Formats: sequence, C-alpha cells, structure tokens
Amino acid sequence: MPLITAPVTTPPDTGPPGGTPVPLPEIGYATAQYIDPTGTVWPLTDVESGWFTLAEGVSGLGAVKYELTTDPHPRGGARLRHAQAQPRSIVWPLFIQGSDHMEFVQRWRALATAFTRTLRLGPDGLRTPGVLEIARPDGTRRRIEVFYQDGFEGEDKQGYGRYADAAVISLWCEDPYWTDPVPQSVHREAGALADFLDPYPTVSSSQVLGDTVVQNIGHTMVWPTWVVTGPASLITVTHTGTGESFALDPDATAIGHGNLLTGEQVTIRTDPPSVRFENGDNWVGGLNWPTATLWGLAPGDNPVSFQLDGSGPGSAVDLVYNPRYEMA
Repeated sequence: MPLITAPVTTPPDTGPPGGTPVPLPEIGYATAQYIDPTGTVWPLTDVESGWFTLAEGVSGLGAVKYELTTDPHPRGGARLRHAQAQPRSIVWPLFIQGSDHMEFVQRWRALATAFTRTLRLGPDGLRTPGVLEIARPDGTRRRIEVFYQDGFEGEDKQGYGRYADAAVISLWCEDPYWTDPVPQSVHREAGALADFLDPYPTVSSSQVLGDTVVQNIGHTMVWPTWVVTGPASLITVTHTGTGESFALDPDATAIGHGNLLTGEQVTIRTDPPSVRFENGDNWVGGLNWPTATLWGLAPGDNPVSFQLDGSGPGSAVDLVYNPRYEMA
C-alpha cells in the first residue's frame, strides 16, 4: 500500500557524491559534497571540478564532544549527572585552481559565496544552513548542517593567488549529530470494516490501529514526524515503554474542525513542535495540553501504540524519521 509522508524540507536528495574516495581523518575513505542554501551541489572530492579537498587537515568528523555535569560522591570521586552534546566545528581545506587567473578568481568567488550564504538572513528573518554530505564506497551517506565561520582568506605563500590557492574553511554546526538522508518509516492503516451480521457476527475495530515496535537504528534520540489520515475523531499515540503520549482532538475548542474526514491529513512534528492541517492551519491547540508529550525515539527498539477513534477504511498513521549518528 502507498506510503503517506510529510512534506520534505531537507536539502534535495542529490544521490551519492561524485569523485574518487579519499582518506579522510577520523572516518576513512569517503567522498564529499556541499549543498548550499539555494540547493546548488558543490563536489568536494572531484579533481575535475577545479577544486578538491586537501585530506590532510580535515578535522571534526569524529564522535560528538560532550560537556559533563557531575556531583561529588561522598566516598570519593564523582557521579555523572548529565552529558550535554556540544556544537561541532569542522575544518575543511580546499585547493582551488584555474587554467588562468580569471578562471581561478571566478571559482574562488563562487565557492566563497556558496559557503558565506549560510550567514545571510532570509525573508523570514532566519539563516539557512548549508549541508555537508559524506558518502561511503557502499553508497551510504550522512549529512550535517553547517554555517560558515572563516577560512576564505587564502594562503600567504609565494605564487598563490594567481592560478591557485588554498582555503582552510571552518564550519560551525548547531546540531553535532550526522543524519542519514534516507528516512525510515512505519505505516499503519485500518482494515476494511465488515457488516456485523453478514455473513455471520463480525467485529471490526474502529479504534486501535495497533501496537508495534519502532526501531531507531541511529546512535541518539530522534524526533519523528507523524502524518495522520482520516477518518478519525481522536488521535492518540503512546510510547508504551515510557508511558509518554499525546492526543489530538480535531474538534477541540481551539480548532472546531470536527472529525477528520476521509482522506484529510494532519501533520504532527516533534522537533520543533508543530501541528498543521493539510491547508496549513495551526492545530497545536488541539493537543491534550498540559499532559501532551511530543516524545522522541531512543536508540534501539521503541514499543509504540497507534490509536484512532472513529477510524474506518483509509485511516492511517505514518511515522517518519531520519537516523542520527555520532560520526560521519
């Protein structure tokens, strides 16, 4: 049966980066590309492009750094109370060249603009990060959102700046975890309802789509997106392992829509929290505050229960998430 998914707001899936795999410190052989805020793709390990990565000097691709909060232990030492993941800094040296001075300058300016564009405010008053993507020889990929910090000053070396130069770029990452661009999904759909007396007494559930186990294959917590397709009069999603849950009433006073009709959809995002009807209306007021918890998926197996009151043929719940990893 078809999968129902939320609108994609991540950078375009451009496929595996081109170029020859190069040895990158901390992770081994890989190819890389950069996707700027406009969606333009810049290969970083393809010599034929006119620029390429200087693998010696790349850093910041390894495990996440943490700040530890501890409490003194009365018997000596300390106990770990909290570990806070810290923003990541990546150093990425590029060598840029041209067949003549103007071709070199054109490439240098274009690349610099592609990275510095991440610092510009958009019409919404926000800055849009670029995306650094690392691909392994087996085709698997991991991405991280980056902001330009510095590095396009060039090298102060004799002969540089005429036909070629090196830029040692520093990139800053709000979220230090790497993300798999290929989403994982779970789909549950109500079966066809049967006549109670034809051909003999039959009961079809109009409430529970089912219990299932959702596996988070990544290294850290992920915050999924839910897409619910009607009919439904009440939507309840529970993590039966932790007891956390949230319920959405489409006929709540703050919404007043009435039951979710056949084919109508509502999208619930857990990070940042938002609830949107298919026409863009804000339905966050329909959640069962203050007890609602828009919970995440811990690494490993997560027992989950989907329940739609007033469900019927076509009722469905789709959970979608992108795994997050410690390293590229």
